[in-house]
Amino acid sequence: MTTDAPETIIVDSYRVACDGGEGALGHPRVYLTIPREVGYVVCPYCGRKYVHRDFADKLA
Repeated sequence: MTTDAPETIIVDSYRVACDGGEGALGHPRVYLTIPREVGYVVCPYCGRKYVHRDFADKLA
């Protein structure tokens, strides 16, 4: 059984930063690298899914 990511964000870069987006209620900023083979990465803190624009149609 898999659960959906709480939020999916389409990005133009293979390197992204995530801080939870909630200001003081977020989490420490982490830098994530999207593997070019799969086209997405999930933040280990908040579960946000970052999808590279080149893979947006394939993963929708």
